[in-house]
Amino acid sequence: MDIVTTTAPDEELQRPPAEIRYAAELAALREADDAPRPPGWFLSPRAARRFIVGDPAAGVSRKFVGDASLVDRALVTLATNRGLMLVGEPGTAKSLLSELIAAAVSGVSTLTIQGGAATTEDQIKYSWNYALLVSEGPSPRSLVPAPMLRGMSEGRIVRFEEITRCPLEVQDSLLSLLSERVVAIPELGGEDARAGMVFARQGFNVIATANTRDRGVNEMSAALKRRFNFETVFPIADARIELDLVEAEATALLRRSGVEAAPDRDVLEVLVTTFRELRDGTTADGAVMDRLTSVMSTAEAVSVAHAVGLRGWFQRGEPGSAADVVACLAGTAAKDSPEDLARLRRYLEQRVGRRSGAQWRAMHAARHLLAGAEA
Repeated sequence: MDIVTTTAPDEELQRPPAEIRYAAELAALREADDAPRPPGWFLSPRAARRFIVGDPAAGVSRKFVGDASLVDRALVTLATNRGLMLVGEPGTAKSLLSELIAAAVSGVSTLTIQGGAATTEDQIKYSWNYALLVSEGPSPRSLVPAPMLRGMSEGRIVRFEEITRCPLEVQDSLLSLLSERVVAIPELGGEDARAGMVFARQGFNVIATANTRDRGVNEMSAALKRRFNFETVFPIADARIELDLVEAEATALLRRSGVEAAPDRDVLEVLVTTFRELRDGTTADGAVMDRLTSVMSTAEAVSVAHAVGLRGWFQRGEPGSAADVVACLAGTAAKDSPEDLARLRRYLEQRVGRRSGAQWRAMHAARHLLAGAEA
């Protein structure tokens, strides 16, 4: 089996990290960056902001579609000794934003801890190569640094995804790291008290994310909350901007999947409108309707648009249609509650059937595809 590393060509990777995808932009921004830079930072806050929100005049693409002032506040937080906590609904690009910020501030976004019920303190701080530990005893050679230890020793940003999915005792292992900026490794201590201490270098900080649907699973302690500044990432308010984003992201995914045909803009408009109405519980003209309990986020819309394009291209050699949207929606709508399929069927019958336009009519005509999905 061949192991694919980050030295592999970009086109061989399913999803390269931000520092690989945008390497040319990062290099150009760093070369031209003459603004004040916090100690240990790869880019100045001004250049980091341009990297994230875009600068067409300098040929820098827009990567985060959201409130630019949120980016400003996040960068200022990371220049202090407080961590940054990004909260919001699932699919609002919290992880993307944390990745972009880490790439801009540290030049590396891959020092990541994925939170979950099985996450342990070893996966956060460090563990041991037990073969070397048995043969040589505790030594720097037998130490296996985890993302937090590497981030502190290298002066980089560490990303902690879905922190509230971790048990409380695992979450609270961050308290001393964020307060004292040091990791104690007692096995390496010996007679020299400082021998077993790893002190954080300039540039180290933590970006954590948590989605609002997980609140109450493992609520953070008040002590840990005090060590973070909280910023909320909201869904995209403008329908046109959301449509543009879904089109751009779906096109990129389809290209990577070997699909030559670009997605149909009219089909995507039907898809995005459907997602917005099922998410908000109101139609474009203000009528109240049932909303789905499943997450109908922009990220989910991109995933469905990708599936629609794949279905159309590999089955018929053409861009996906509105009928493909119906067929692909069932897997998204039925994740949280079996009632959501019934709500989706009512939407297709009562709302879509009243719409004008060829794609809306095609979507209404394909509503029978949901019956097969439910069965």
